[in-house]
Amino acid sequence: MSNQELEVLGQTQECCPGLLTAPLDEGQAAELARVFKALGDPVRLRLLSMIASRAGGEVCVCDLTPAFDLSQPTISHHLKLLKQAGLIDSERRGTWVYYRLLPEMTDRLAGILTRPAGQLPPEIGQANAGADS
Repeated sequence: MSNQELEVLGQTQECCPGLLTAPLDEGQAAELARVFKALGDPVRLRLLSMIASRAGGEVCVCDLTPAFDLSQPTISHHLKLLKQAGLIDSERRGTWVYYRLLPEMTDRLAGILTRPAGQLPPEIGQANAGADS
């Protein structure tokens, strides 16, 4: 995916290379580490899943909190980390805050973590090359 372009928010920008097709530069690695750190907690993974799977595309924090045996401030802290990682966004409406998934980031992660279609994993490609000789 390193040579493809994505249409994001009306602007064309080059997508970063896939993790399996080209080395990451220092900035890309730092950004990805922040995202993976945010995803490295079971509570945050569940929160992201609940937000992403919600009909209508958004969910009130008041609907998220009861699903956990955690305080509201703890849930808010986890949501803040997901937001800082660029995975979700929020909007305050009166007393409540509504959260929604940012598909640009999840699409980008999917592109980074997948190899181009039809490309064999290195260990399979090496085994097949040895069989031809």
